[in-house]
Parts: sequence; structure tokens; C-alpha cells
Amino acid sequence: MNRMIWLLVGLLSWLLAGEPTARAATPKNSKPASSSAKPAASKTLARDPWLGAIILDASTGKVLFEDQADAKGYPASLVKLMDLLIILEKIEQGQLSLKDRVPVSAKATKAAPSKVWLAEKESFTVDEMLYALMVQSANDVAVALAEKVAGSTDRFVELMNKRAGDLGMASTVFHCVNGLPPARGQQHDVTTARDISILCRELLKHSDTLRYTSTREHAFRPNVPGKTVMMRNHNHLLGEVEGCDGLKTGYIAQSGYSIAVTAARRGQRVIVVVLDSASSKIRDARAAELVAKGFAVLSPPAQTAKAPQSPKKQ
Repeated sequence: MNRMIWLLVGLLSWLLAGEPTARAATPKNSKPASSSAKPAASKTLARDPWLGAIILDASTGKVLFEDQADAKGYPASLVKLMDLLIILEKIEQGQLSLKDRVPVSAKATKAAPSKVWLAEKESFTVDEMLYALMVQSANDVAVALAEKVAGSTDRFVELMNKRAGDLGMASTVFHCVNGLPPARGQQHDVTTARDISILCRELLKHSDTLRYTSTREHAFRPNVPGKTVMMRNHNHLLGEVEGCDGLKTGYIAQSGYSIAVTAARRGQRVIVVVLDSASSKIRDARAAELVAKGFAVLSPPAQTAKAPQSPKKQ
């Protein structure tokens, strides 16, 4: 028995001795890749407070503030803003209707959460699906909508990239319809804070955009007991930041937390994008600060005129 114990102790010591050697293989002086280079898939891009950020005047497109706005990162679910734009444009062009039914394929049901747990052969109106896309950020819905509009997700991605090119989103490349991390052999979606702000400004030209993005809660399958999903918007600035009525959040582990925000006050509107922040709390706090900064630039406080001083008596 004693001999067996000593053999086990010796084996454990040998295994532990190998751990420092494996750690030592990591270079001590390795430097992070430049923000302008193509992001490395094996590392998180998240930064404190952000990888990149920008504020736009929504009416003119004027940049009110930017910091590393051209740094390339991963948009995660912010890609669904392009889904929404393409679908709203198809509706306005008469190629699609909010009342059209969207069938659910087996492929759509296999999407990873966040989702509304679509079942194969179910169908819902485009209107219902758009609420799920923007409120729940439903990845299964993104697939179903893409298949409805373009016949396949690959063809819809082609539409996404063409529209990005038309808008001048020169640093953006989409590879999927929902922003999920790529499967083996696939690539990440890539964008910048500046490009997302361009997309947001274009979306705000469509009146239905804010109907979906400002909704804080919405029931999916409301009349199906046991299958109703009460969707709650991931944008926690709704109801917390004055005038905030959109637009979208995004998160994957490789990129951290992103948000595209819009808010309107006293006839003015700003767009704020925070790309790839280190935590949701940092992202939300900094985004709220940038909204306030944007309105301060647009409407600086009036200077109080100083009363003239009486001349001193000699």
C-alpha cells in the first residue's frame, strides 16, 4: 500500500512539473495587433472603455466626436441592423409586406441563443419576426428572415455586403446574418464604429425603425400557452437615458460588448456607437456619457452676460 501511495505522489509531481514549461512557451514581449489590422480570431478585441467610438449628428451626419472610430472589430448582433435595413427597404419597394408569412426551416431552428425557439414549419408575419429580431435579438429569426427574403442565408449575406458598399461602409465585411461567432473554417464579421454609425443614420430614414428598436418588452407567440416568449430588449438605456429610442446591442466573447444608440431631444437627434467594450456596464455608462456629450455639442449652454461693473470711486 505504501509503495502505491509513493508511486501516485511521484506521478503527480511529474505532471505538475510540466505546467511551467507549457506556460513558458508564451512570448513575454508579445504586442497587441494594431487596431487598423485585421483582428485576430483567437483573442478578445474588447478594450476599456472601447475599441472605437463615435458620435454623429443624425440630421447632417456631422461627426461630433470620435476616438479610434476606424479601428476594426467584430459587430456581433449589431449586424442585425443591416438585416433590418434590407427588409424595410424591400417593404418600401413593394417586394415584401409586413403581413407576409415567414416559414421556419430546420436550419433556422438550429441557431444558437439568443432565440425565440422557432420550430420547423412554424410561420409568423414579417412584422412579428422583426420585433423578435430587434427586441430579443433572435438568431433563429435572423436566419428565417434571410431565407424568406433571399432564398438562403448566403444570398442574403451578399445583399448585406452590397448594401454596405453602396453606403460607403468601406471597412465592413459580413459573413453571417446574425453576428454569431464563426464556425470552424468561417470568418468573423468585421466593421468599425464609423461604419455602424453610417448604417444607423440610414436606418433612421425609415419610420418603422424606431417602432421596433424602442420596444422594451414584447410577447412572441402571445396566444400559444406554454410557448409564449416574453421578449425583453437588451438595450438598458431605453427608459434610462432621456430620449433614447434605439438602436441595438451586441456581444460575443471574442469582441466584448457593443451598442448603437440614438436619442432625440428638443428637435435634435444624435447617434452614438461604442464598439467592443470590456463590459456591459462600461459600455452602457460610456454610451450614456457620449449621448450627453453629443447634445452638449449641438446645444451648448447659453453664456450668461456679466453685468457691467460700476467705476470705482477715487
